Amino acid sequence: MSKHVFFTVAGNRVQGFRTLQIALAAGLLAVASHHALLAQTPNGHAVTPGAATTQSVPKQAAPPATSDVAPADAPAASTDVGTPTIRTAVNEVSLIFTVTDRRGHYISNLNQSDFALLDDQKAPARVNSFHQQINLPLRAGILIDTSSSIRSRFQFEQQSAKEFLLQVLRARNDRAFVMGFDETPNIVTDWTNDQDALETGVDKLSPGGGTALFDAVYSACRDKLLTARGPEPYRKAIILVSDGNDDVSHVYLPEAIKECERAETIIYAISTNWTPSRGEGDKILQELAEQTGGEVFFPPSVEDMATSFKNIEEELRSQYALVYTPADFKMDGAFRSIYLYCYDRRYTVRAKKGYFAPRE
Repeated sequence: MSKHVFFTVAGNRVQGFRTLQIALAAGLLAVASHHALLAQTPNGHAVTPGAATTQSVPKQAAPPATSDVAPADAPAASTDVGTPTIRTAVNEVSLIFTVTDRRGHYISNLNQSDFALLDDQKAPARVNSFHQQINLPLRAGILIDTSSSIRSRFQFEQQSAKEFLLQVLRARNDRAFVMGFDETPNIVTDWTNDQDALETGVDKLSPGGGTALFDAVYSACRDKLLTARGPEPYRKAIILVSDGNDDVSHVYLPEAIKECERAETIIYAISTNWTPSRGEGDKILQELAEQTGGEVFFPPSVEDMATSFKNIEEELRSQYALVYTPADFKMDGAFRSIYLYCYDRRYTVRAKKGYFAPRE
């Protein structure tokens, strides 16, 4: 016997016009993919999930948000002008996602009724708000690979990163920090909206040493993005510039992804591998982006890197925000899978694969 997963804002009811069978199957695949990922090491060897690593890196579950509940009579989908107010309670999920067509063009005129959603393989108990073309405040970490392997193209990376910061940050609401990483992550500019300070931080970076990519992502999420909280949701993103190769990290790739999920952070990666073939490093960048709801860009040359930064900027301004109350929600710290798709199969939805529920 099939159930329905089509949901609308009207009356905050979960209504159905489509069957759940296909969506459930896809949701189960997403869960399987997630758990399969957790059993991989940086070198592709199987490990026991949750096993200790060679570095003692304390982990923590994301603390619950402390803001107001969205009103039950939230209005239907609307196009935002300015910054919308979207408040969430501890038993609500704020989901940021992007929709593209087969050519990668952003689709920004869809309504809530165009989507189906499963949270932990169940339709949500209630949808509280849905916004198009959102303009939520941005919290962005600019992570730049400073290892020896990127020495020849480092100046192009620096210049492109500075142009991106100039274009994407809006002085009143947005904040960013700059981190360089070789064998260790190094924050050269902490949270700020001061463009001069951010550019100075990028200029301070210099190449040399090995590559601790996973450590850098983990540290950025744990120390900076996990604590970036306020009375209203943020769009939290890591802009990662690297060839994806990791040779000295103490944490594994699955651990870095899990910390991104705890921090509710999307990764946008720009590959600095200019060869025609895709190497192991590119696959790692792809995994980081896909599991967190982001995207990886492969500029054909170092001169085209600025275009990749511009594509990220465009995506950050072409997203949707959905706030909902999950069914059978438990504050137990467990991972809950998310499966979101568009009924129009010409379109692809990019969203995070899941999240960790807060603990009581």
